[in-house]
Amino acid sequence: MFSATRRRVLDGLNSRYIYGRLPLLHTIVFLVEMAVTMRLASKFNSYYADRPVLTTMVTNAVLGGVADTVAQLITAFKTQRHKRSRSTSDDFFSIEIHELDKERPPALGELGYASDRPPAFDFERLTRFMSYGFFMAPVQFQWFKFLSRTFPLTKNSPTIPALKRVAVDQLMFAPFGLVCFFTFMTVAEGGDRRMLFRKFQDVYLPTLRANFVLWPAVQILNFRVVPLQFQIPFVSTVGIAWTAYLSLTNSAEESN
Repeated sequence: MFSATRRRVLDGLNSRYIYGRLPLLHTIVFLVEMAVTMRLASKFNSYYADRPVLTTMVTNAVLGGVADTVAQLITAFKTQRHKRSRSTSDDFFSIEIHELDKERPPALGELGYASDRPPAFDFERLTRFMSYGFFMAPVQFQWFKFLSRTFPLTKNSPTIPALKRVAVDQLMFAPFGLVCFFTFMTVAEGGDRRMLFRKFQDVYLPTLRANFVLWPAVQILNFRVVPLQFQIPFVSTVGIAWTAYLSLTNSAEESN
């Protein structure tokens, strides 16, 4: 009974759009995640002082969820826009259904219905990304501590140690991190060894090249300016766009 009710509610939310463009359920999830993020940001120092590793894990999980939600929102928006631009008659049909459906009035703004709507919000995919961020955070935590101890910044020459940190991070941890990401996602999706091999064959090297374009500059700023306790949250915050890219890449490969 509860499961059937939940399914009806989710189906209803997935079929509604804000002004015919933004999927309602995706937007609700995003706003909830942002509220949690703002709460974490306001209390981060006190949480970190008591439990640094756990605080980093929770922060990483929440930001990973934000990134995947952004990716799903982008996909739904692009699909809906493509469908709307394909034929103006589709818009008219959607409006007609909306006007005739008197028993379910719009929840927010001008909400439309679509028979050929984009994929529903994937909570399992969201959970996988949040789980990856959660379990990867301790590894990142120890890695950043290692870099801080091995290449300490000095007042006389802070730039050279920061550049060394970036070089070691990008040449050692970045390839390893992508291996962990694609392996975790493939296994969590129920993939076998063949699917994992195909994913590495198709998307690993292009993703690694994209990593080398973005992250060296980000990490120079991170290691040079940001205090140690904020380095992982800073990376995770900047990495929302990067993780959204990974999410889109992973889901595109999954659908092939």
